[in-house]
Amino acid sequence: MPKILIHACCAHCTAYTMEHFRQEGIEVTALWYNPNIHPYLEHENRLAAMKALAEKMAFPLIVVPGYDLTRYLRAVSGHESTRCQDCFRLRLQRTAKIAIDMEIGAFSTSLLISPHQEHELARMVGEEIAANTGATFRYVDLRKRYSDSRRITKPLELYRQQYCGCLFSEYERYANTKIQTPSADEPLSLNGES
Repeated sequence: MPKILIHACCAHCTAYTMEHFRQEGIEVTALWYNPNIHPYLEHENRLAAMKALAEKMAFPLIVVPGYDLTRYLRAVSGHESTRCQDCFRLRLQRTAKIAIDMEIGAFSTSLLISPHQEHELARMVGEEIAANTGATFRYVDLRKRYSDSRRITKPLELYRQQYCGCLFSEYERYANTKIQTPSADEPLSLNGES
């Protein structure tokens, strides 16, 4: 039976993603590695929801130990307005490495179901990592099945997040604005004000 390792961004996006690959006759394992999720308690709430989903749906879940906050901040520092590419790369590189180490060989991500993500960017990063590692990136556009994923998780009453994950996305969600990366000579602030 073919195997795949799925980077799991959250329980709600992972539910139908797992079902999709299972329906294709693929043995699926999920991987939790999301150092982008802030603050720490938000990370822990989402991880608890993922563990509950894995138990309910009976799929193996690998949790990368620790909380790689510093690695994430270094990856996006200085280009916050385009941070998603580096965030995707950080998480999918780890997924590909673990897939290779476990001799699974193929990887994908639940990010591909969310209509809120930069879908083509996630695809590009996954394909780039596949080309550089030799792992196979399984691309599938599941955005039309997002509501199916919600239907699976809603009765489970799992914690549901209100923003993508990082501090920048939280700010953008609640301030209803986009972060711009300041130039080197510009004073630093979230909204460009001194």
